[in-house]
Amino acid sequence: MRPSGLKIASVLLLGIFAISFGSILVRLALAASGDRSLAFSLVMSAGRMGLAALLLLPSWRRPLASRRGLPYAVAAGASLALHFALWITSLSYTSVAASTALVTTNPVWVTLFGWLFFREAPSGLTLLGIGIALLGGLLIGLGDAQGGNGGTNPLLGDLLALLGAVAASLYFLLGREAQRRGLSILEYVRIAYTTAAFLLLPLPYLFGGGYGGSPLAVYGYILLMALLPQLLGHTSFNWATRHIPPVLVTLAILFEPVGASLLAFLLFGELPGVQVLLGALVLLLGVGTAVVGARR
Repeated sequence: MRPSGLKIASVLLLGIFAISFGSILVRLALAASGDRSLAFSLVMSAGRMGLAALLLLPSWRRPLASRRGLPYAVAAGASLALHFALWITSLSYTSVAASTALVTTNPVWVTLFGWLFFREAPSGLTLLGIGIALLGGLLIGLGDAQGGNGGTNPLLGDLLALLGAVAASLYFLLGREAQRRGLSILEYVRIAYTTAAFLLLPLPYLFGGGYGGSPLAVYGYILLMALLPQLLGHTSFNWATRHIPPVLVTLAILFEPVGASLLAFLLFGELPGVQVLLGALVLLLGVGTAVVGARR
């Protein structure tokens, strides 16, 4: 039975609240460690996923109700691993405002991939929205390059964030398909999160890093990443994709930049430049246009 609209909205609000802390916790961990290397970024993403998978270990005592969704859950986990590797690394190079705005272009990519892979043809309005959103992303990239808004290599960071959005969109679509094929939300997330953890955990060693030697505060921030944005935030959104179109779920995620940027200003004094703000507004307009078109 489909849950009520109030329940779905409440779960989405809970997810928005939880994921708004994601970028902030990454920046706090970076500040506590003093390490902006790729290896440390991968430590954060792998640690987050590894702890989330460990916390879900008790759920493995129950066998799967259906195996039809298993390949989709594994593929979703691989997409999630790629998303985190790209997105968390982007925060080492660009501002919170730019990274969160670009990485939440998910509705554009969900619509595009739904057209390409699931024959869900977009309307002309959706295609117009995609074009507007890409223009907004370009403005953000140029504004970051000119302004020095909290990143050491803003164009690289913006590109990584955009690719992270593409991977996240595949993750949401594959998660919907896994649940459509008989997996419960708990069965799905335990497979997806564990797959992502196994793929991410070896990566820091490949880039000269490791999991030891950081200040204790860093591990506390990583634990909070696992509890808030991952287990609470992502699981809420994954549950919602079973009951409403994924593009509407990703529309809800558009509220993340608002909360994250406000927290970044309060904690870091990071005020985005005018062009970055303008680009974010154009990008959100484009995404909103694409979503409206997708619903027609």
